[in-house]
Amino acid sequence: MSPAMGALVGLVASLGLLLVVVRLPVLGPLSLSERLSAHLGARARTGAAGAPELSVTSTVEGLARPYLVRAAAALERLLGGGGSVQRRLLRAGSDLDLQGFRVEQVLWGAGLFAVAVATSLAMVAAGSARSPGLLLIFCGGMAVGGVLLRDQQLSRSVRAREERILAELPTIADLLAVSVAAGESPAAALERVSRITRGDLGHELALTLADVRAGSGLVAALDGMAQRVAVPAVTRFVDGIAVAVERGTPLAEVLRAQAADAREVRKRTLMEIGGRKEIQMLVPVVFLVLPVTVLFALYPGLAQFTVITP
Repeated sequence: MSPAMGALVGLVASLGLLLVVVRLPVLGPLSLSERLSAHLGARARTGAAGAPELSVTSTVEGLARPYLVRAAAALERLLGGGGSVQRRLLRAGSDLDLQGFRVEQVLWGAGLFAVAVATSLAMVAAGSARSPGLLLIFCGGMAVGGVLLRDQQLSRSVRAREERILAELPTIADLLAVSVAAGESPAAALERVSRITRGDLGHELALTLADVRAGSGLVAALDGMAQRVAVPAVTRFVDGIAVAVERGTPLAEVLRAQAADAREVRKRTLMEIGGRKEIQMLVPVVFLVLPVTVLFALYPGLAQFTVITP
């Protein structure tokens, strides 16, 4: 290779390496959302995430998305109740919107429908199917069951999150009381507590701080958190903070009282759960243990009887 050709190859390789380095994401300019996320915190990151993508490959997703969207719109027109679904999605802390939830309902229904069709074909092949009409009803019922099952799963997610928030509330209130008693402002106390906690209520506090940084007042941001969570104990907690901030009462004492109230609510909830479990525990005792005990007590006497035949 001549020196000129070697120099040309080296120049081309250097230019290619320079282009690769320049186009690296870490060296490129920041977008507007990335620049704002440093100041808005969790709210900006949540908003930048956008709508969640479907859990299918990109090619199949591109082909199936228009049909899924139309099926979700038809399901929404058929079922209605979009406002209730949106409130439950918000209370569950889900990133899905109404359309995404309806798409998931369609996917759940389609999945169970496919299982029902496969089962029906296997029964037909085995010769155990008696009536095609019953198989059609079975397939349709499985599809409807998939749609309803996804709705029930959302309701269970809401209840589970509310229980976790109730369990976290006394600790959060105590941490806020300690921070305020140490001389921090309410906003600074919220920021400190949201930074050291990792639960659902800590995430809600981070979203509240993001609203405050975006320009909302502290009381308005806390009211927004109470509306998102929709737990009575959290609503009373927020109302106590709002009253203390507006009237100038000692916030630390209010927070300690709110923590004690949250613990009492948690104690009553545990007692109610224990009462229900106690009733459920009677079922095996009455229907399993007691009959067996009676049988063992009476069997020796019954075994002494002899049948007298004429």
